[in-house]
Amino acid sequence: MKLLTHNLLTSHVKGVLRGYPLIIQANEVKVSNVDFNQSFVARMIPKLEWSALIQAADSLGHLSDLPQELISDYESNEDFLRKVHHVMLEVEVIEGTLKCPESGREFPIIRGIPNMLLHEEET
Repeated sequence: MKLLTHNLLTSHVKGVLRGYPLIIQANEVKVSNVDFNQSFVARMIPKLEWSALIQAADSLGHLSDLPQELISDYESNEDFLRKVHHVMLEVEVIEGTLKCPESGREFPIIRGIPNMLLHEEET
């Protein structure tokens, strides 16, 4: 599961008011080379929850010198966009869990795929 995907997921367990961001715990992390597309990365940044991306990358040990606050001129800063690209698309959790910050419910990540399915009593 790439950190871009992690940034978009939330817990929908019944009764949970704020199931975001999910706490990511990894048993296995893989880093792959993905072709850099500067315009794609620049277009995705406004759709991200920046603090959640930073928190997830940091917890996996792949922060890549990204700042805690989003820089203002990111669209024209290729070095910055390459760092975001790395964290967002090249760092992938293969095995681990996502944990709801409110309920504590854990969702497994198996072979890079998060299983967000709920049990009947959780819906």
